[in-house]
Amino acid sequence: MKATFISKENSDVKFKMEFTAEELENAIVKVYQREKGKFEIDGFRKGKAPRSIIEKRYGEGIFMDDALNDLIGLNYPLAIDQLELDVIDYPRTEVGQVKKGEPFEITMTVTCFPEFEVTDYKGVEIEQVSAEVTDEDVDKEIENMAARNSRMVEVDRPAQDGDTVLIDYAGFVGEEQFEGGTAERQPLKLGSGTFIPGFEEQLVGAVKDEERDVKVTFPEEYHSEDLAGKDAVFKCKVHEIKETEIPEIDDEFVKDVSEFDTLDELKASKREELEKAAVVKAENSMKNSVIEKVFEANDFEVPDVMVQQEVENMMNEFDQQLRAQGMDLQTYMKYLGQDPVEFRESLKDEAFKKTKTRMLVSKIADQEAFEVSDEELKSELEAMAKQYGLEVEKLSEMIGVENMNVIRDDIKVKKAVDLMYDSAVKK
Repeated sequence: MKATFISKENSDVKFKMEFTAEELENAIVKVYQREKGKFEIDGFRKGKAPRSIIEKRYGEGIFMDDALNDLIGLNYPLAIDQLELDVIDYPRTEVGQVKKGEPFEITMTVTCFPEFEVTDYKGVEIEQVSAEVTDEDVDKEIENMAARNSRMVEVDRPAQDGDTVLIDYAGFVGEEQFEGGTAERQPLKLGSGTFIPGFEEQLVGAVKDEERDVKVTFPEEYHSEDLAGKDAVFKCKVHEIKETEIPEIDDEFVKDVSEFDTLDELKASKREELEKAAVVKAENSMKNSVIEKVFEANDFEVPDVMVQQEVENMMNEFDQQLRAQGMDLQTYMKYLGQDPVEFRESLKDEAFKKTKTRMLVSKIADQEAFEVSDEELKSELEAMAKQYGLEVEKLSEMIGVENMNVIRDDIKVKKAVDLMYDSAVKK
């Protein structure tokens, strides 16, 4: 096989692979040897019919398509290496006229990673982000701890905003009860905004065992077209009213929820945690600012195929998140009345930014010729194993030797980001 460059337009490269008649014949022979066991020809045991007999019975080209596929599959990677192409998508293939006993050629068009150079990524001016932690921050964190250790207590008084009520309800439009508008002993936190606008407010002041009509108007953009924009009445009965009881924050509380004995000890520990988190948050914010500045300073081609691949990744990730919550992407879009094509289109801008940013930082890593030592790779794997609660050996086995370069590339990207951040001028 001979690979020959033809042309380049933007990131699309066209080249051809030329094959001799002998290469074609050898490929056909290999397919015949592999497939002959599938043919039953009168007068021959299964798998023993000569190639000429099979071709006469089923047509001279019976093995041709598989032979061409084998030639492409074997030689395409070799052609890419010979021409030193950094391909990012599947090739578009044009096969010329193919006849047994004659040479032929196959034309390939591939999208390649664009050639560009990143400039102005050192000495970028950014705003210094404060990592200060205040007494109010510490108090708020401990208040959150108390809230997490709260309990629901039934009360004998009218319902207030913030209470949780246990209700039955049945929804009507006119005299007709509508589907999906009925529940029994449904908990509802007043003021949470989880029900139709205006519903929760009308239960404020209700008492236990009271029956009350709640009048609402469904939003115009409501997911059910039968109810959108319509007036409705929910006949409700209140079974219980509960308030949230938050424990008093004192030394006894501290002993119950932590390993410390006093409130002062807990505050000191929380301040240390918050200060460490604040430093990381501030640093990440400034790193994002540097990347944003370099992003804006560099203009280069971003192949649409890479953007579309990122859109697919984003959709798959979103679908996985929904499935973890008992839903899927198709149901979600149907629920919102959103067209799948429009949904994909809505992701393109974000996908473009993610793709360009990844290209940008990866290119900086290349320009700086960053390398990853075995020790750095080991350290990264240990951090990943700790994050996922796995042994390093088990994680390495799951990743596989063939995918370790992906981890190495991630480390190079981190080095590139650190380089931009460390050299930035922070004002």
